[in-house]
Amino acid sequence: MKNKYIDLIEQTFDFPQEEFRVEDNELYFHDICLTDIIKQYGTPLKITYLPKINTQIQKSKKWFNVAIARADYNGEYYYSYCTKSNHFSFVMEEVLKNDVHLETSSAFDLNIVEELYNTGKLNKDIFIICNGFKRPQYVENIANLINNGFINTIPVLDNKTEVDQLNNLTNKKFKAGIRIAAEEEPKFDFYTSRLGIRYNDIIPFYKEKIKSNPNIELKMLHFFINTGISDTAYYWNELSKCVNVYCELKKICPELDSLNIGGGFPIKNSLSFDYDYEYMTEEIVSQIKYICENNDTPEPDLFTEFGSYTVGESNAVLFSVLGQKKQNDREAWNMIDSSFMTTLPDTWALNKRFILLAINNWNGEYERVFLGGLTCDSEDYYNSEAHANAVFLPKIKENETQFIGLFHTGAYQESIGGYGGIQHCLIPAPKHIIIDRDEEGEVITKLFAKEQSHKSMLKILGY
Repeated sequence: MKNKYIDLIEQTFDFPQEEFRVEDNELYFHDICLTDIIKQYGTPLKITYLPKINTQIQKSKKWFNVAIARADYNGEYYYSYCTKSNHFSFVMEEVLKNDVHLETSSAFDLNIVEELYNTGKLNKDIFIICNGFKRPQYVENIANLINNGFINTIPVLDNKTEVDQLNNLTNKKFKAGIRIAAEEEPKFDFYTSRLGIRYNDIIPFYKEKIKSNPNIELKMLHFFINTGISDTAYYWNELSKCVNVYCELKKICPELDSLNIGGGFPIKNSLSFDYDYEYMTEEIVSQIKYICENNDTPEPDLFTEFGSYTVGESNAVLFSVLGQKKQNDREAWNMIDSSFMTTLPDTWALNKRFILLAINNWNGEYERVFLGGLTCDSEDYYNSEAHANAVFLPKIKENETQFIGLFHTGAYQESIGGYGGIQHCLIPAPKHIIIDRDEEGEVITKLFAKEQSHKSMLKILGY
């Protein structure tokens, strides 16, 4: 009878996979033995594997460039990184090694841009796409970039007043974009996105505020679907509406030459994940070309703003099981040495699921368990996977610590969880290490941050 944990995984999924394999009863992540990492650094532990960021960016560039060539599409592709997904310096520096551009969301993002420029990590030719409903400081920082020679800074107008605010603060002609307020899926509590300007107002707004203004060049139309890029009638319908607005606007605005389709490529959240990136890319390009040809409009340059896709699959969080509690005849609770609510807040806030795997004891028998965090909150638990309504892990062995990992956790978790601040029940933020490879392919590990100390917490609290 096949009742080992490795049997369960191999029978349920196509395993091993690109980033996961098992050797000598232990899990390897990108050919790195995670048990060795735990022996060196302990748990709880966050890890960032930098080479995966490069891989993701180059894959997307290849898919779009191939799709453009196959469709005989007359436009260029520009990959932009959505900075709000992960602002850490080591992530931003790794991203910028790949000749990409940036999309920002707030005033402090632009302070990061200036710091990266001052340290030689980017130049003034890079596209800086500034999204979001803009507070005065954000508008001021955008204007400062424009005035200081960042010639491809593109404030994407989210409401009608922003154009006047920018015009009053800039002393040079600048490029701008307009964000379309997309219609949301029927399951949403509202019909139209709060972000952007509604379809019917875009052309009148352009005629009234931009067309006769010699200081503004409308370069970009911006489109984003909250639920991501998916092969659904809803997505294709919204994309078609957007491209048709682009074609209509292009006829009265000859300088308009770029269409930004936002982000939305999904990341792998299960070993059974199946998404045809190549097909979706080719279909997007061909649909845009088809609509433009029907409207006798030149095809626009294409921008994307991939955030989660860029960094999500580069991270993992490793935990130890402190012990098991059997609360009734059916439920066994494996208690981890951290908190899901503080370390992976999306598991609590959005019921999001990541890839969960045992690190050791793959040859042991498995059982169904619930995973409990250390806070006193009843919501601090993890009890299902993206592909199933249960969690299975090796049975706890006496005198042997069971280690587990949640993978592809690299987007948004630190910023949503309030990295470096006060956590629920004062659970400290885990130690964080960076893993890279040298030119010979040898693994390099570096400690980025120690586990949060009681002194830092007390200082924040005013003690």
